[in-house]
Amino acid sequence: MEKDSKQLSWMMISLIAFNMVWGLGNVVVNFAQQGIVVVTSWIVIMLIYFIPYTLMVGQLGSTFKDSEGGVSDWVKHTSTKQLAYLAAWTYWAVQIPYLAQKPQRILISLGWVFQGNGNILSNMSMPMIVGLGLVIFAFLLFLSTKGLKALKFFGSLAGGSMLVMSILFILLAVGLPFIKPDLQLATAHMDQVSTYIPRLDFSYFTTIALLIFSVGGAESISPYISKVKNPAKRFPLAMIAMAVMVGTCAIFGSIAMGMLFDGNNIPSDLMRNGAYQAFAVLGRDWGLGNILMIVYAISELIGQAAVLAISIDAPLQIFLGSADANYIPAWLRKRTKSGILINGYLLTGGLVAILISLPLFGLKEIDGLVRWMTNLNAIVTPMCYLWVFVSFILLYRQWDRYKNAEYIYIKNPKLGVAVGAWGFLFTAFACILGMAPQVDFAQAPTEWWFSLITNIITPFILIGLGLLLPWSARREQRRLAKEG
Repeated sequence: MEKDSKQLSWMMISLIAFNMVWGLGNVVVNFAQQGIVVVTSWIVIMLIYFIPYTLMVGQLGSTFKDSEGGVSDWVKHTSTKQLAYLAAWTYWAVQIPYLAQKPQRILISLGWVFQGNGNILSNMSMPMIVGLGLVIFAFLLFLSTKGLKALKFFGSLAGGSMLVMSILFILLAVGLPFIKPDLQLATAHMDQVSTYIPRLDFSYFTTIALLIFSVGGAESISPYISKVKNPAKRFPLAMIAMAVMVGTCAIFGSIAMGMLFDGNNIPSDLMRNGAYQAFAVLGRDWGLGNILMIVYAISELIGQAAVLAISIDAPLQIFLGSADANYIPAWLRKRTKSGILINGYLLTGGLVAILISLPLFGLKEIDGLVRWMTNLNAIVTPMCYLWVFVSFILLYRQWDRYKNAEYIYIKNPKLGVAVGAWGFLFTAFACILGMAPQVDFAQAPTEWWFSLITNIITPFILIGLGLLLPWSARREQRRLAKEG
């Protein structure tokens, strides 16, 4: 009885996974990239990528259910410590663009909280936006060293309210025609299949990375696998239920966006202000005034601040907490008397500050900044998903050792390698094409070149730094050996 009370039902685990993977922002930014045709894109990406990906995570988590290090442990068990280090570094390094994006989102939400519109940043110069972003980041970097109990509490509260608001958004938008029979939909011909057929040109394929970025992160659920009742049968059921929930929210959320915004004529500020504008429109049409928009803006403000502060410390603790001296030098593992990884904080702060400051050299307005930073994250973050596919392939290369796991997604080892290779190649393909700037060269040549150059060099610099650390650690080991 005690054991059962500590276990999770398949529905509970699916809700935890859903909260880790999904958010309303995923609907807004992808609609802003593709328009109403994103409905079809969501259906395809769920079938050929997201569902197989989550089931791979299920098998790896079941096979290595006693591992606490997540993907890096999966890689270590199936290959070498060196590859495991690179996986751990990748999972830490992709946090840098993620952290750099948070100050701008905090600034946007502040404008909506206090002004009720998105004009505050439209009237600011890029140096002012960058300066405010650096101040916000420095303040939250300092706060992250102080325990954050209150911030974690309010962050959890905001995260829960964001989940409710995401579902409420779909219900209110889909329900509009029932209270307003004469409602004029913003996107024309939403009742025709042809409206949802994408044009498969180069520009379309460059947006796939953002879709993958939006549905990734299911591997974060791995610590909970051993807590599921009868994981061999119920964990895959939980993953399928989570995929259905994500797919439903993605498809109906995009349809809801198409009802409120013209999917064939996307406003230039939709990626920045779309979610707030959507709640403002829904509040007006349902007779609720601005209350929905204000609640969303406050939730976004608190949630983004909490995520930024917490996401500085937690990845550092995972990456450096039990670091191998053969790969990470002592200066980076240094702790203060209170246990703070001081040089890790300084490294994080320096790299994030550089990314926050980069727009000074090529961007002129806030919408270009939001567009660039969103797509940079879509290029960099999926790099860590590649390690899931690597460990899945390596697992099947040693199938005799791992064929007795509680849950097996694919029983044929050759097919397992093929499916893992497909996931790896598709993710890499999307990331590479995603490096193409999401702006018209003729309209903004400076932003185009800035985006192209930074989209290419940022991943290489982040990975390159990870390769330098083992070299520094080896030099340190040799020096210590001579001194000893």
